[in-house]
Amino acid sequence: MYLPDIHKVWLATSEVPVYLEPSMANRHGLIAGATGTGKTVTLKVLAESFSDMGVPVFLADIKGDLSGMYNMGVETKHIRRSIDNMDVRNFTHAAYPVRFWDVYGKQGHPVRTTITEMGADLLSRLLGLNDTQSGVLRIIFRIADDKGLLLLDLKDLRSMVQYVGDNAKEFKLAYGNISSQSVGAIQRALMTLEDEGAEAFFGEPALEIADWMDWDENDRGVMNILECQELFQHPLLYATFLLWMLTELYEMLPEAGDLDKPKLAFFFDEAHLLFDDAPKALVDKVEQVVRLIRSKGVSVWFITQNPSDLPDSVLGQIGNRVQHALRAYTPKDQKALRAAAQSFRANKNFDTEEALQALGVGQALISVLDENGVPSIVEQANVLPPRSSMKAATAEEIRAAVEESPLAERYNETEDRRSAYEVLEEEQAEARELAEEEAKQAAKEKERGAKKAASGRRRTTSSRSTSTRKRQSTLEKTVNKTINTAANTVGRELGKQLIRGLFGNLKR
Repeated sequence: MYLPDIHKVWLATSEVPVYLEPSMANRHGLIAGATGTGKTVTLKVLAESFSDMGVPVFLADIKGDLSGMYNMGVETKHIRRSIDNMDVRNFTHAAYPVRFWDVYGKQGHPVRTTITEMGADLLSRLLGLNDTQSGVLRIIFRIADDKGLLLLDLKDLRSMVQYVGDNAKEFKLAYGNISSQSVGAIQRALMTLEDEGAEAFFGEPALEIADWMDWDENDRGVMNILECQELFQHPLLYATFLLWMLTELYEMLPEAGDLDKPKLAFFFDEAHLLFDDAPKALVDKVEQVVRLIRSKGVSVWFITQNPSDLPDSVLGQIGNRVQHALRAYTPKDQKALRAAAQSFRANKNFDTEEALQALGVGQALISVLDENGVPSIVEQANVLPPRSSMKAATAEEIRAAVEESPLAERYNETEDRRSAYEVLEEEQAEARELAEEEAKQAAKEKERGAKKAASGRRRTTSSRSTSTRKRQSTLEKTVNKTINTAANTVGRELGKQLIRGLFGNLKR
């Protein structure tokens, strides 16, 4: 709970209140503890306090239980008992300004970016491409730029990769060697990314992270809650989003130095998901952000079950720690427990290692940086209750919040401008039409040639037939004439004999 009069966050209480210095919040923080020990309550108390002090907040909601900050809390016997025991005066329940986001666009404003904004280098690192394959991907991006082809979504990039691969010989002299093996590797990597559902993430309108830095009419920072219940089931896409977001955030914000309070606070629930089997590019980027983004006024908080879930390079940058109960059932757990206990400045009033195993729900060991940046002696304390609802918002409430949001008009409708995919499809369609026309023309020419050849053969055959008929007609006339002559001769001889016979008889 932010206390404006002393400019501090009242986080918990033991024998004395435990305060977080806003000016030290950008030294980052860790909220750790076994399942069911109260990590979500601590997260919500801190997020609400940042909002109250005018700091916009981003929260990755893995379990779906952070959406309740949209609604006012309801007093229960447990909350009232906690308030009374901790002597919290003027405690009031409150709802907070919340905007819901969802990469898939189902339970919040869609979160999108373009292929161009992601860039060849980040994509190469994310997809695990080797140096040669990364070089080919950069060539593909360069060719797209030179030809004025927009790379907005995955189908644009797939089409561009195919186009460059099919015309590699034409581009070789101007851009360098483009091997079919590298093109194939890029296509397979993109197919894997597509199977993760990345088509929903790449496109327009692209998110402007500056829109996360907003305030309500009471100057409270807006809470941007990213619905991750479905997203975190697709590790590569989750890594893609986080890698892009952290890079954009780092590049967008100017150097700010030490501020009275952060410009922006990030909470990564179930932080082990950031590092379990994550691409090395993501781990490197998170480490870079944690090391360098402090100077840009950003506070990053990791929420996980065990501090050992985070790389040592990240843990070494964390100055504020809230450690809920840990369980040590195995030798590995016992080792992690000892490491967690040794990370605190010891308190002479209790044994830190024993206390970690005896903490109840809502209790924690807390050490934060004082105004001089020195870690405080660890305190065993009870965390304050949140002011907003502990129950998740309903689907209807989330839908109403999305529709009423001032960003609805900008982000809720998908755009699909004419880009590389459409241009290359049109060129291919024109090429197919030209090829079909040429094939038809060739077929017609072939048909005309065949008809001409067939016509020549018929004329030759007809000429031969006429000549034969002529020869046959002359012969027939000759034969007929001979026959007629012979017949006439025979007829005359027979006539003479008959006449002689008749006249001879008459004489006798």
